[in-house]
Amino acid sequence: MAEASVSFHRQPRFQLAIAAVVLAVAGVAVWLWLTAGRESTDDAQVDAHVTQLAARVGGTVTKVAVDDNQLVDADAVLVELDPRDYQVAVDKARAELADAEASALAAQSGVPIASTTTASNVTTARGGITQAQSGVAAAEKEVEAARARLTTAQARLREAETNAAKSARDVERWRGLLAKDEVSQQQFDNASASAEAQKAASDSARSQVVEAEAGIRVAESRLAQARAAEQQANAELATAETGPSQVAATKARAAAAEAHVQQARATLAQAELNLQYTTVKAPIRGIVSRKGINVGQVVQAGQPLLALVQIDPVWVTANFKETQLKNMKPGQRVTVDVDAFGGREFRGKVDSIAGATGARFSLLPPENATGNYVKVVQRVPVKIVLDEGQDPEHMLRPGLSVTPTVYTK
Repeated sequence: MAEASVSFHRQPRFQLAIAAVVLAVAGVAVWLWLTAGRESTDDAQVDAHVTQLAARVGGTVTKVAVDDNQLVDADAVLVELDPRDYQVAVDKARAELADAEASALAAQSGVPIASTTTASNVTTARGGITQAQSGVAAAEKEVEAARARLTTAQARLREAETNAAKSARDVERWRGLLAKDEVSQQQFDNASASAEAQKAASDSARSQVVEAEAGIRVAESRLAQARAAEQQANAELATAETGPSQVAATKARAAAAEAHVQQARATLAQAELNLQYTTVKAPIRGIVSRKGINVGQVVQAGQPLLALVQIDPVWVTANFKETQLKNMKPGQRVTVDVDAFGGREFRGKVDSIAGATGARFSLLPPENATGNYVKVVQRVPVKIVLDEGQDPEHMLRPGLSVTPTVYTK
């Protein structure tokens, strides 16, 4: 009876143990069924674009139009620098541009003038050469004619001198005959008159020779002058023919003046940009953060001023284990629990999977070539974008911890 009683009391305990095991197995089966096709991680946070704004030019801060954590729209004025130095630079650049444009205009107007003058000079010089060559030819003919006249005059002189000498000898013979009364006085007088006439003719011929020699000298002088004029005309033509190179030089000066105009325009454009840079505007809509400037502070070009955190759009960067990526791909549905909002759930989808693990992008990537290798499960960043309209109040902030769940099936 005692053994039967003990067996009776042990039977309910055994049944309870079996029931507990069955319930545990059922619970595990239900848990496996519920979590099948899901991958989750708590190594995730909200991300957004953070734009660091720096001064493009140096200067003194005259106005800071925003405060920390202030929401600003795109193109809103954030900081203003003293613009006076840059306004002076703009005015100077404008004056230099006006001077360069005036110089370029003068240089351009000189090009057609130089071309016309060159053509006119060449034509005139060639006409002068033709005229000088005609003068030389005429002078040469005049010299030849003068020399011919000299030759004729010299021949006449020799003839006259011969006749005069003969007449003089005749007079002497007639004088002797007259003394002997062999000839009459009249015959002697006629011989004397003839001798005088021949002497006069000889003197006239000599004068003509002198005149012909003077004519040669005059003709040769004119020939020398004509040749000098021809040489001068050739020199003027040579000078005129250098006109194209002078025109080219004028065009080069005009091109240089135009290049100076372009340079002055670029300088003016840069000065105007620098003047615009004295007003720092918001490139995007976002929240002002890390404001480190005050009125009166002197800043340098490139010095950080503040940061703008873009609140729309935001996304989630989830670092999944490499063993969780087997069935994960872009486009899969995701739910995101945000710790800051008491587990409020946001919906989204997988946008992309990083090209390398997070350790590969670290400051000191792991080096496993030494042989002391310990296998560590790596994590791969996965970008998750939220569906449109999930955060209309823009409550999500970069850096908030979240827990995303990816539905891989």
